[in-house]
Amino acid sequence: MNVTIIDYGVGNLRSLRRGLERADATVSLSNDPAEIAEAEALVLLGVGAFGECVRNSKPFHDVLVEAAEDTPILGICVGLQLMFTESTEGVPEGQTIDGLNLIPGRVERLPSDTVKVPHMGWNQLTIERDHPIVDGVDDDEYAYFVHSYGSDVAEHTVASCDYGFDFAAIAANEAGNVVGTQFHPEKSGELGLRVLGNFVTCAEEYQDDRITVS
Repeated sequence: MNVTIIDYGVGNLRSLRRGLERADATVSLSNDPAEIAEAEALVLLGVGAFGECVRNSKPFHDVLVEAAEDTPILGICVGLQLMFTESTEGVPEGQTIDGLNLIPGRVERLPSDTVKVPHMGWNQLTIERDHPIVDGVDDDEYAYFVHSYGSDVAEHTVASCDYGFDFAAIAANEAGNVVGTQFHPEKSGELGLRVLGNFVTCAEEYQDDRITVS
């Protein structure tokens, strides 16, 4: 399976690449919108502030929205947050920054009055509904998080995590081909490798189905 990591100058992509290669993917990095538009599967990593990631990824927004119609896409950390409708990070109270709106929802700050923010370290997952991305993943398994913002648990939520409030640790669009993790699978040991492997398998099956139908 050919997986393209979108390289837009945010985050260390080396460990992510290694994790996908361990899942038997053929991995390439690209900052070319034309190449990204033709990719079999895409991964969007994000590290740092939402606004910065929005600005840096802007050349690929139209491509990503179009690709979401028929391409498996995995968002990681702020990469997942970019997939939501909007975020409150870095703007005055009552305002938001637009995301890609691939998954409905708002990204909001974790409650720093009750928990230490940023949320950094290992925390447990709760599976909320079936999705191939969590095949072989059990309740209470640990994943590695580094973030200050998250989205409430809602219909999009595949797995949740409790840190001050229940937030979406894994979310997916209605069609299921656009999915993201708030945690870093490339830093989450065997659980993370399982999730990356599930994404590669999902992408293979999704593309095989498209070929069969066409």
